[in-house]
Amino acid sequence: MAGKVLTIAAAKKANIGVVEDSRGMQALHETVTALQANRRTGSANTKTRAEVSASGAKPWRQKGTGRARAGGNASPIWRGGGVVFGPRPRDYTKKLPRSVRRLALRKALGGRIQDKDVLTVDSFSVSDGKTKSFVSAVKALADGQRTLIVGAGFDEMTFLAGRNVADALLMHAGEVTVEQLLYFDKIILTNDALEILAKRTA
Repeated sequence: MAGKVLTIAAAKKANIGVVEDSRGMQALHETVTALQANRRTGSANTKTRAEVSASGAKPWRQKGTGRARAGGNASPIWRGGGVVFGPRPRDYTKKLPRSVRRLALRKALGGRIQDKDVLTVDSFSVSDGKTKSFVSAVKALADGQRTLIVGAGFDEMTFLAGRNVADALLMHAGEVTVEQLLYFDKIILTNDALEILAKRTA
């Protein structure tokens, strides 16, 4: 299983849209920001003075004690009281136009191809399903670097072999994200993945 460095010319021949100049940096930033925001659960929550567990009784009488008046022990200035303007459950989801997402993908691919970090192979599979075999196959292609392997699909044995390898990830070409393309040191594309990426970048 030998890999071949993908060039800009070869990518264009495969009808993969790439951005070679400075265009697309803002789209790239917005897309990565949106991907990270969409992973947030937005579950952070604090209780207001109406929600904390408190007796509701007036701590002391209104006048005559010499102390500041107090109406209850749920006040934010009291220990154990409610929180003012604290975080509440919310949706962080960001939606981007398809054109922005496509431009970001073209920019990310173009940059990695220009840096000679993208390899192509006819296919990628580990027939025995062993992690050791998977690591050896990846090392032969990417020399032990963090590796993203993109294909049109992988058999079950290959998935089993690679599921516990921290520095390698198998991804379907239709689902690979800009963030993944930027994170990994080496990207391996199978020939059938080129056709899918060509449609996504068209």
